[in-house]
Amino acid sequence: MAERITRNMQSMLDGMRGNRFEHSGEIVVIGLGRFGSALANELMRLGHPVLGIDQDAGRVDEHKGQLTEVAEADTTSERALRALGVHEALTVAVCIGSGIEASVLTTALLVELEVKNIWAKAITSDHGRILSKVGAHHVVYPEAEMGERVAHLVTGKLEEFVRLNAADEVGTPIDPDNEFVISQMLVPTHVAGKTLGEAGIRGEFKVTVVCIQPDGGKFTYAEADTILGPQDHIVVAGHPDDVERFARSD
Repeated sequence: MAERITRNMQSMLDGMRGNRFEHSGEIVVIGLGRFGSALANELMRLGHPVLGIDQDAGRVDEHKGQLTEVAEADTTSERALRALGVHEALTVAVCIGSGIEASVLTTALLVELEVKNIWAKAITSDHGRILSKVGAHHVVYPEAEMGERVAHLVTGKLEEFVRLNAADEVGTPIDPDNEFVISQMLVPTHVAGKTLGEAGIRGEFKVTVVCIQPDGGKFTYAEADTILGPQDHIVVAGHPDDVERFARSD
């Protein structure tokens, strides 16, 4: 894939693979914009048959040969959904990128058709609340999540930032005290040259080094006698403020 998978899309993939729902058969992806296209192609890579649907003929043509099936259709029409067999699918992802009305109407129809596992992309918090109220089982906010992620990366201290459990399955924010993140960064200079045990990172900063990528090598498990090289990359886990404090501790 050309794009890195966002936490929201990974959450979608985890749920569709069965972590929260026992899926079988074809997965339907409605809306083949950047997000829907990335989701559909990754699902195909993971071995799932995918029916991709979009109202734009050009997007449909682009995905011919990439997905199991593609179709041009107005998904706000129950007749169109039934004609494509969408009502028989167990899992459907509504990834309509523009047109909140179309997104909500499509989701509402899927609920009426008793689709058991409906994922929906929200553009705004109000949009997400409406999707939840009409019956979407899972709502995700890729634009908001990406904006937050980039905000933590622009300073250059962090190379990756993924928030865990920042919201429940329908997008409702949880208690900030319970938030947890995983982040990748270059080894801070004040611990470079020390073993992980000597550095005392967990005791001082309340973060855990999960794994390490030695300079020019591959990621491996971090152990107490692992030496933290000055050009090594580490993945740490902890509360957001603690991770940021550790990253800025040079």
